[in-house]
Amino acid sequence: SVGENALGEAFVKEREAVKQHASQSSENWRKITYYVAFPCIGLALVNAYNLAKEHEKHLEHIKEENGGELPERIHYDYLNRRVKSFPWGNHVSFTTSSRKISFDPALLKWRFFFFKKKTEY
Repeated sequence: SVGENALGEAFVKEREAVKQHASQSSENWRKITYYVAFPCIGLALVNAYNLAKEHEKHLEHIKEENGGELPERIHYDYLNRRVKSFPWGNHVSFTTSSRKISFDPALLKWRFFFFKKKTEY
């Protein structure tokens, strides 16, 4: 019938318009990815590399000033506080075994007032 044919043609036209829009959108996002995102990632990598080199030079300068070694790390009571043991041990989990910063329970001189039961070390 005539009504069904007109509805079918309208549906086909709408589907073609959606298909064309999807094609244009995907092409637009492809261009954004290649011409914006990838160069930004490259610039961020170069920036991170330059900052790491600058930090390395600064550490070498500090070593030269202190006879070839870094100065001893100062332990402050308010830094690196741990009131509970970690499941993986008494160190920071993302450092290598040669760089573990151990927690000394003797440094713990006070606890937060809201801890009701005493933590065993």
